[in-house]
Amino acid sequence: MAKGKRWHDDDRFWRVIAPVLFPPERWESAPEEVAKVLRLLEAREGEAVLDLACGPGRHALELARRGFRVTAVDRTAAYLEEAERRAREKNLSLELVREDMRTFRRPEAFHRAINLYTSFGYFEEAADDERVLRNVYDSLQPGGTFAMHLMAKEVLARIFQKRLWREVDGHLILEEGTIKDGWRWIETRWIVLKEEKVEEFKISHRLYSAAELVDLLLRCGFAAASPYGNFDGGAYDETADRLVVVARKE
Repeated sequence: MAKGKRWHDDDRFWRVIAPVLFPPERWESAPEEVAKVLRLLEAREGEAVLDLACGPGRHALELARRGFRVTAVDRTAAYLEEAERRAREKNLSLELVREDMRTFRRPEAFHRAINLYTSFGYFEEAADDERVLRNVYDSLQPGGTFAMHLMAKEVLARIFQKRLWREVDGHLILEEGTIKDGWRWIETRWIVLKEEKVEEFKISHRLYSAAELVDLLLRCGFAAASPYGNFDGGAYDETADRLVVVARKE
């Protein structure tokens, strides 16, 4: 990684880690996840939807298949190329945009927006997170809704292990996590082993509690923000799997 370059701007990281982040079972789960998110968003077929930090298009492609007008935004060219390839194969139409989430903004262009699977909080400056959410707010039409899905600090505190390993799609992943700054930040060392090849990366991101994320969304202009413990709309309590927040613009 070039000096001064943040991990999330490293194309090599996203290329190497893609089989781990997006194994076949993740693609297979996309229709069910999208169905549940659409219910939370109170979305209607044919609406314009923004998928912010879309990756290779797991959810964007499913939204397009269901008849939504989809704009999928990501900063990683390889992921957008994969989404475009899959869209051609399935004869699906969607707009793919390569842009940083800190700058993407289309005033009142969308009815709904999503940001899923902890694709938020990567930036060192907290003001950048606020900039992202203000961009989403501005990009939604009045009455629009926005769903976020991430690993919140309450859930992480319950399940945190300093070191762990797992196997995904033939890759052995070793993870070592360190909590920083009073649970405001986490740094993780990833070692990825595939056959005889070893890759190592250090990633980090800001941690939010449900209350902190709700407060931030309200500060960015949203009229309401409701936390849930899963895509089914379950209570955000001690049994929560992840944090799902649905925010509404008046």
